[in-house]
Amino acid sequence: MTRTRLLALLLLASGAAHAQETPADAGPSSDPTQVKAGAYVLDPAHGKITWSVSHLGYSTYYGQITDVAAKADLDPKDPAKSRLSVTIGMASINGLNDALNRHLQGPDFFDTTTFPTATFTATLVEPTSPTTARISGTLTLKGVAKPVAFDATFNQAGINPIDKRYTVGFDGRTVIKRSDFGVSAFLPAVGDEVSLRLEGEFKAQ
Repeated sequence: MTRTRLLALLLLASGAAHAQETPADAGPSSDPTQVKAGAYVLDPAHGKITWSVSHLGYSTYYGQITDVAAKADLDPKDPAKSRLSVTIGMASINGLNDALNRHLQGPDFFDTTTFPTATFTATLVEPTSPTTARISGTLTLKGVAKPVAFDATFNQAGINPIDKRYTVGFDGRTVIKRSDFGVSAFLPAVGDEVSLRLEGEFKAQ
């Protein structure tokens, strides 16, 4: 065996061993079966709810809720065993207008002094495709608990290049009726159906 061929074989062997030792560092994966099972917590800087509602029929008004905390236990081999609990600080509801924000926080709408938080607890996770699931649970808002389900999409998982922590990313969508939760001001001029877009990056614990 020539010296050149021996060196090439050694380099190939070293590269293969390194790849086997560090599969998690190979880059983000969009394959949900490769997600690490275990406990996760939502990154508060990258977990928000964007809401939209019809305004007098003339436009669709958008805003955000930015105080969202969540914990999840993920089981990629058996998604139905996964768990999710969410706490939402309702005083963070933001319509990008100070007067509107005060109104939204007041008794006509969410009465955030009396009901400072809303919660969602998942009771069932049903896969609907390799990368999507229907997550059903109980939403408690303004003291009223109702069943709510949303459609979640897995984006990717891997080592976040900024904080070097293992991260799993999802987004989701649902529509709720605000009147179901006692938020009935200005119906029907302002729409009853509220569309929610959910975004979350979860960090492994």
